[in-house]
Amino acid sequence: MKFTVIAIYVFVVMGIAVYSMRKTKTEDDFILGNRSIGPWVSAFAYGTTYFSAVLFIGYAGKVGWGFGMSGLWIVLGNALVGGYLAWKVLAKPTRRMTTRLGSRTMPEFLEARFNCKSMKIVSALIIFTFLVPYSASVYMGLSYFFEEIFHIAFGQALLFIAILTGAYLVMGGYFAITMTDFVQGIVMMFGVILLIFYVVTDAHVGGLSAGLEKLAAIEPRLVQPVGPPGILPLLSLVILTSLGAWGLPQMVQKFYAIESEQSIPQAMTVTTVFAFLMTLGAYFTGGFSRLFFDNQMPLGPGGQPSPDVIMPQIISQALPEIVGVILLLLVLAASMSTLASLVLVSSSAIVVDLVQGTMKPDMDRKHVVLLLRVFCVIFIGLSVYLALTPTVILTLMSISWGTVAGAFLAPYLYGLYWRGTTLAGAWAGIISGLSISLGLSIYTHMDAQLIPMIGSLAIVAPLVIVPAVSAVTSPYSHEHLAKVFGEEYQDGQISSEGLMTHDLG
Repeated sequence: MKFTVIAIYVFVVMGIAVYSMRKTKTEDDFILGNRSIGPWVSAFAYGTTYFSAVLFIGYAGKVGWGFGMSGLWIVLGNALVGGYLAWKVLAKPTRRMTTRLGSRTMPEFLEARFNCKSMKIVSALIIFTFLVPYSASVYMGLSYFFEEIFHIAFGQALLFIAILTGAYLVMGGYFAITMTDFVQGIVMMFGVILLIFYVVTDAHVGGLSAGLEKLAAIEPRLVQPVGPPGILPLLSLVILTSLGAWGLPQMVQKFYAIESEQSIPQAMTVTTVFAFLMTLGAYFTGGFSRLFFDNQMPLGPGGQPSPDVIMPQIISQALPEIVGVILLLLVLAASMSTLASLVLVSSSAIVVDLVQGTMKPDMDRKHVVLLLRVFCVIFIGLSVYLALTPTVILTLMSISWGTVAGAFLAPYLYGLYWRGTTLAGAWAGIISGLSISLGLSIYTHMDAQLIPMIGSLAIVAPLVIVPAVSAVTSPYSHEHLAKVFGEEYQDGQISSEGLMTHDLG
């Protein structure tokens, strides 16, 4: 039964890849689907990229075990800030400005917005460097899950996932990603509903009321608004996983590719509902995890207590086999979508932003697409190699997420909305985000308990630093701002069209 379901899923995914390959002719097709993606598909693409095996394996287990039901604050943060407000605040101005400037990637946008080629080069290197461990953390989480459900060796599971993801991505590019995201999104929604039902009704929990009472008997704070670790660690996780999504290139890419501004409200609604359901399934069920193991952290592959195996063991031991298979598809679908988006964004950072944009601007389009496919394979190989080294999923994910979001969020956000953002201010945002995340992580010896707080600080601090530095450094010329923002700043005036550009509605 397990292998039959997986075989059917693989067949569907590869069928989509073959179909998408026929539509992928140019680098714009490969990277953005020619900016023709509809609202429902865009919403599922955003949501499935947002949530991966790291959520259902790493975060659900560790956060649920440590914070109990107070982890539900992360649900609200992810749905309202990471989903609703991200589309409300960023989607329309991003779609307009990137179309006006001809930007297809985050580095291209930063170069055009701040008129600085070196910023594109640095941004591309940041993306490629730090999204490799992010991708590795997703591979690790999914491979742990395969090992637990199918009893397949970790390395073999890792190789299978890498080959499957690489095959449909290399063949179909962004078209394949979004079309499979739609299918995967439906699988994820169905699977998470089953997860909630079977965990709550399992004998270890005994229903919602009984389960909450059992948690309170273990530790009263597990059912209170703020769990045992305290308010600061909880707030840090909310900021890291919610606001941090605004600065991740693989998330922002979905705003570039949507077919029109009229599609944004619908995509915003679908994304919000999807984000709420996914995170509710992860953190709500993870909150009951102590009940399945008699309050003793289960042992991982190395014989040490490991939060990374909590959810796989719950699903493997407590749920019916067919439900476990469906949940395996949920995690597989979430992870493949995230992996494909990470690989595409990282490969385009090297090929489009460095090779084509800096070294060989006259490169033939067919050669660009070929090189994109080659670097997709290289990126997957690097991620698999890193996933085979001993590490911790949540720590690896948090460092990457916090570093990339910290470097890009403030320059990107202020660059969209505030014409007073200067080149020095943008550089200050990138450098401060990187320095805080990497510097403090190294200083604290990669302490897993502190990494989320460090990542949150790296995201928030540049939001103050960028305007502070911009206020005391030279502004851009009127001509440059007119080019960036359109007609609204010509002749020193803001036209009604310009005001609409910054309207959040």
